[in-house]
Amino acid sequence: MKTYKDVLNYLYSLQKYGIKFGLSKTSNILKALGNPHHGQRYIHVAGTNGKGSVAAMLESIFINAGLKVGFYSSPHLVRFTERFRINRKEIPKHKVVELTRELIEVINPKQQPTYFEVTTAMALVYFARENTDIAIMEVGMGGRLDATNVIKPMVCGITNISLEHQFFLGSTLEQIAGEKAGIIKKGIDVVTAVTQPTVTQVIQKTCFEKKAPLWRVGKDIRYRTIEGRLNYYGLRENLHDIHLGLKGRHQYRNATMVIAMIEILREKGLTISTRDTVQGLRETAWPGRMQIISTHPIIMLDGAHNPMAIQALRDSLRKEPSFKRLILVLGVMEDKDIKGITRGIVPLADYTIYTRPVYYRAAKPEYIQEKAAPLKKPGEVVPLLTTAIEKAKYIARPDDLILITGSLFTVGEALTYFDPKKYKADGI
Repeated sequence: MKTYKDVLNYLYSLQKYGIKFGLSKTSNILKALGNPHHGQRYIHVAGTNGKGSVAAMLESIFINAGLKVGFYSSPHLVRFTERFRINRKEIPKHKVVELTRELIEVINPKQQPTYFEVTTAMALVYFARENTDIAIMEVGMGGRLDATNVIKPMVCGITNISLEHQFFLGSTLEQIAGEKAGIIKKGIDVVTAVTQPTVTQVIQKTCFEKKAPLWRVGKDIRYRTIEGRLNYYGLRENLHDIHLGLKGRHQYRNATMVIAMIEILREKGLTISTRDTVQGLRETAWPGRMQIISTHPIIMLDGAHNPMAIQALRDSLRKEPSFKRLILVLGVMEDKDIKGITRGIVPLADYTIYTRPVYYRAAKPEYIQEKAAPLKKPGEVVPLLTTAIEKAKYIARPDDLILITGSLFTVGEALTYFDPKKYKADGI
């Protein structure tokens, strides 16, 4: 494999092995390379929604504190290299080539790893060799048997939990919570923003068994919002009038969780000032999450891809921004709860354009429209996402809002459409 394109073709070919839970393949790859992840400092973040936002806030705070920060996230919006960042800079393509060649040499051909297992190993090797001060690892799916669970973190965060990936994680909230709680390690602090009593019980039980201190938003840590600013009442510190860089009412709860994690890290020796925290929260940017890319009309991109995320988006739209009509451009993956997603957002729209990104997992627009039919809201099918965006722009008035949502894949393709230079795709 000589080129970056060759490497990407190889890595994407691993998707044929699907999703296979377990830590052994990732551990074996890392062991063959000398276990570079041992002795490194990590933050581990799990949950149904909000993992990326929490991780982005932490990254911004750490950078303000002068730390060298690794950040591993998934999926990427437009480029593979987005998954691996150090102080917001994506991994260079030549590093991807070098690391992939090295990983291939130690992979057992009789036990082929999955795409996510290889990328996780790549992230851990990359961050260790670049001597990051701390690395933020976002769970891919679940937690207990997710490839990222080979790390020993300084603190764990669990954002929220709802029904998702039931085929893999279980059919009930309790079963899914058990998988998410699998990231909890013996004696390691856990901060969570979960709200459901049954889910809370699962996390409490796991923490008790692992002797892991548990800190809950709403119980041990509290917050209030006044005129769009956050007031935080924490473990030892109270902060007032905090401005968040990320939009959406749900981000206040995420930020409260983040500040509590920072308090815990400070007690464990990291030098992070209150100013670093406040400034970091203000400067946080996370593309594709209530991201406004244009005005008159307002054009907003949000990667909400399940009913819980759609509800958070809907609740936020009732507060800001101000608009007259909502033109919805909706593209969803076929394995998602399309009925729940359409019920959550289509009733808010004045007109819906059902579409799909160029991605093999995308649902047919006609199927999405069929699921939304009982809502009796006006709309149409436009098969190509780029054409759907053009149609939305044509029918929108200056005081309207065009909302493009339903999937991060939809948002990623939209970003490339609006800014092909900044969001240049790999073309694979």
